[in-house]
Amino acid sequence: MSQSSNTVYLIPTIPSPQTLSIALSNVTYNLRFTYQNAGGSGWMLDISDATNNLIVGGIPLVTGADLLAQYRYLGFVGGLYVTTAGDPLAVPTFTNLGSDANIYYIPD
Repeated sequence: MSQSSNTVYLIPTIPSPQTLSIALSNVTYNLRFTYQNAGGSGWMLDISDATNNLIVGGIPLVTGADLLAQYRYLGFVGGLYVTTAGDPLAVPTFTNLGSDANIYYIPD
C-alpha cells in the first residue's frame, strides 16, 4: 500500500451494513457494504455508479491486496486497500469495520 507520491483517502465506514456515496478520482460511486454469515463470514463490497447501476459486486474485504486491481478494465483509476490496526493482515470483523479495520483509497 505504499505509493509515496499519492494521497491516501480514508473511506468513512461504520461497523454496520451501509451504503455511502463517495467521489473517488472525481467519479461518484455508491459503495454498499454487507456482512455475510453463510459459508464463512466477512464483509463484502458492491460498487455502483451514481445512478445505482451495479459496476461490480461481491468483492470480499480482504487485506494485503488492492481490491480493485482485477477490475481496472472497468475504469477504476485507483486502488482500495483494507488494513487492521495491530495486525495489518487481519480480516475486518463485524464489530471493527471503521474503527480498527479501515478501507483506504489511493488514486493512481
